[in-house]
Amino acid sequence: MKLREAVGEALRRRRQHQGRTLREVAEAAGVSLTYLSEVERGRKEASSEVLEAVCAALHLGLAELFFEVAETLAVAESVPVPAIGFLAPSRPRAAAPDRATMAPVLDLRAFAGRRTA
Repeated sequence: MKLREAVGEALRRRRQHQGRTLREVAEAAGVSLTYLSEVERGRKEASSEVLEAVCAALHLGLAELFFEVAETLAVAESVPVPAIGFLAPSRPRAAAPDRATMAPVLDLRAFAGRRTA
């Protein structure tokens, strides 16, 4: 699965879940109906500005969109999504790892559902 296809599917799912038409969202986002349709079908790769506008029209945070896309791609690629926490250093230690020397892992699931003002 291509990134643009996963993005388009996620946007379409969210729009349909809200019961909104393509025309409504395109107008609210300030993009053409034809262009948004192409993005949803995975035929066009939207710029970050267009994604931001469409997400705003859908009341969807970019982080939420990217998290959903990451999950879709991980499933398609059979790659596990990392958990919240810390990665152990590359060389195992005899003693318990020191949190100060561990690399943090960002799990976008922690941000899913959050809205910014």
